[in-house]
Amino acid sequence: MRFEDPLLEGRLIRRYQRFLADVDTGSGVVTAHCPNTGSMAGCADPGLRVWLSPSRNPARKLAWTWEMVETQGGALAGIHTGRANGLVREAVEAGLLPALAGYGRFRPEVRYGEGSRIDWLLEADERAPCFVEVKNVTAAVEGGIGYFPDAVTERGRKHLHALQAEVAAGHRAALVFCVQRDDVAEVRPADHIDAAYGVALREAVSAGVEVFALGAALTPVGIVLERQLAVVIPPR
Repeated sequence: MRFEDPLLEGRLIRRYQRFLADVDTGSGVVTAHCPNTGSMAGCADPGLRVWLSPSRNPARKLAWTWEMVETQGGALAGIHTGRANGLVREAVEAGLLPALAGYGRFRPEVRYGEGSRIDWLLEADERAPCFVEVKNVTAAVEGGIGYFPDAVTERGRKHLHALQAEVAAGHRAALVFCVQRDDVAEVRPADHIDAAYGVALREAVSAGVEVFALGAALTPVGIVLERQLAVVIPPR
């Protein structure tokens, strides 16, 4: 994925009210939209170098969107969770995830379960559909290990139960961790942050839900998922 317009570099002053970030661009301070509802631990410290994308909608209240950050350790992280679904589709279509190859149709935001929408429904003639849930990983990273979630998530547990139900109905279901960082080698459940999510993930895997992780290369020009990462789920 290439950014449509050049990014604006600056230094983070503060992130607040979840959706807002003040950034010093060197020529002035701007308030940007923060498209990430997580804790963003390690990715939202004042003084970090950040990059913003301009909005092409002149009527939008905020002219800038926060896209990337350079962490204290020098890693680049994409904090825009809205990019994850498109990045995963690009990776699957490029053959980076052979387990999900062979589906000719990608349908986004299809209703399923009890009031949920699946990120991608993969379909092909004469084979069971595959329900794919995408989760973005940028924060809660330690020693090359990316953890999910970075905050307690009842919604995430609901998605796991819905995927498990699709497997019980005879369909395929997969969870794909989209790791928008260049310093992660494996992904694990964040039992120390949300133990209940870890329990739900283990139950889903035991029931047949497939779990994958893809790691990104990031530059101010674009982001691409380029490698498959290990998913490690330690026994409880």
